Amino acid sequence: MQLPVVHMRIHTIIRAVSLAFLLVAGYVPGFADAQSLCESCEVQVGLGGTYHFWGATGGVVLPVSVNWSGGRYELGLFRITTQQVLHDANYPRGRVMADPYWGLSVSRRWRVFERGPTRVFVGFGIAAKSESDQLSVTRLDFAEQLGMRFRFPGNRAVAELTMRHWSNGGIRLPNHGQDFATLTVRLNFGDFGVDRADQITPNGLVKSKAALVAANYRIEGTP
Repeated sequence: MQLPVVHMRIHTIIRAVSLAFLLVAGYVPGFADAQSLCESCEVQVGLGGTYHFWGATGGVVLPVSVNWSGGRYELGLFRITTQQVLHDANYPRGRVMADPYWGLSVSRRWRVFERGPTRVFVGFGIAAKSESDQLSVTRLDFAEQLGMRFRFPGNRAVAELTMRHWSNGGIRLPNHGQDFATLTVRLNFGDFGVDRADQITPNGLVKSKAALVAANYRIEGTP
């Protein structure tokens, strides 16, 4: 790989990250208040796969995502670990659509439906790729998503099944679009990613302790 090409790819990724942070800064009020922002942070990891026109293309995806503000915003890092090969009538032996690459996306998400432990959402944002390919000749694309979020009993885990599509909207060709699905999970160990409804503030903890002590005195008959 030639050195100018490496510099170009690094420059593209840096520009994408800068755009991502500008987008987030525009969406999130009080972005500079890191403490309040991190109170709602939720880290998820999982596994995914690629497809095209609902046919599998064999790409294995390793996703890591961070969402915050009640799931309204998402920053995702994706590693497509294998080649994507499309099999259709024109290419019965298979056509290589993309080699392994890194992807980064930032999205604003909207709640469409929610009932009980299940929530359906849509999202829109921007995505950056470390490689251009037959799926998209550009490395900066639009990012769309449609997902379902559900809680497991006991609120010890939260999972999201998300269908994702990245493309440049036909600005430049070829532009078949990157289609992939991810299943990510957050395990609630109490270290991070605890929903606001599940958090106990220091004042609440003091009040709970005082109430427990008072109840203990009453049970033991202490005046």
